[in-house]
Amino acid sequence: MTRRMLATLAMGAVLGMGAGQAQAQAPAKNDYSKPDAWLCWPGKAGDACSVDMTATVVNADGSTAVESFKADAKAPIDCFYVYPTVSTDPGVVSDMTANAEELNVVRQQLARFGSKCRIFAPLYRQFTLTALRAMVAGTPLPGATDPGVRQVGYNDVVDAWNYYLAHENKGRGVVLIGHSQGSGLLQRLIPAEIEGKPVQKQVVSALILGSNLGVEKGKDTGTFKTIPLCKSARQIGCAISYVTFRDTMPPPGNSRFGKMQVATMEAACTNPAALAGGKAELKAYLSNTANIASSAAPPPTWVKDKPNPKTPFVTLPSLITGQCVSKDGFSYLEAQVNANPADPRTDTINGDVVGPGGVVAKDWGLHLIDANIAMGNLVDVVGEQAKAYAGRK
Repeated sequence: MTRRMLATLAMGAVLGMGAGQAQAQAPAKNDYSKPDAWLCWPGKAGDACSVDMTATVVNADGSTAVESFKADAKAPIDCFYVYPTVSTDPGVVSDMTANAEELNVVRQQLARFGSKCRIFAPLYRQFTLTALRAMVAGTPLPGATDPGVRQVGYNDVVDAWNYYLAHENKGRGVVLIGHSQGSGLLQRLIPAEIEGKPVQKQVVSALILGSNLGVEKGKDTGTFKTIPLCKSARQIGCAISYVTFRDTMPPPGNSRFGKMQVATMEAACTNPAALAGGKAELKAYLSNTANIASSAAPPPTWVKDKPNPKTPFVTLPSLITGQCVSKDGFSYLEAQVNANPADPRTDTINGDVVGPGGVVAKDWGLHLIDANIAMGNLVDVVGEQAKAYAGRK
């Protein structure tokens, strides 16, 4: 199986095309009135977003400091999140049980937004990693290629969204957040369920991470007809979207990230560190324990000759800068690690997809840390947008 075929299959999930079972026997709807149908719901017992988000600040000279974190139970807006392809359940479609992989991904990609918004994250029956890996191996699981599979996970997300609107939103502003398969599902939900409807005026922003959000060349709209790309942190009703590659490892020709298949469209890139354009520091919060997938390398030694800190996250001021670039038909967030061999701090970060034999899958870029690499910037932007939304109200 070639990398091009792998990328094609992966992008099926990224575009929200995978999650389901045979069309002839549609599964029963989930009951989103039940707390167990949600990973994160304010006040829920065992809320997956109520976790330790403490970070160690690792400075260039090797000194460290602990940065505490506290969620804001009275946050003025909400966040609604759809997670990426993480389930290792045995079938084509995941069940509705929160396993370690679902619990880990909300810690990595979502819980830090709790300082700016109340968090709602439904479980949904997604196309699993198990099924994806079987397809890559050339032995697809029964039902994996059925045209009806794309509907099950999408229908779940629509049902969860509508339940949240009916029972909890109460006119509040909301940020929609997704990554990979989750972003693909939001790219279907927003045009169908939000644009042109009264609820659109409550959309603070949409964070479409790790997926190709199409915009017409030279414009800020495309897939979303009336939700433009964000140009400032005080702009509301807009979208932020990017895929991430290292400056030393740009997307190869076979990558499906950062490139549209329609000649009149291009993949959106909005740098959350510099929405108006240009290069700026990416405020990364990198995992000190586990990433969102087992195919990631373990964390590096953050400071030479020192044991790694015990906090679940580290943040590294001035180490990473980012800018949006358009090159060779691709549009993406280029991440530059500002290595300095003379200081004791790490000169590298992990986040590549690593295949058999330790070979890096260059066509995936830094997909595993799309959210982490700019988490501080994204949280700051959402905080500013919340203030702007409150001012408009």
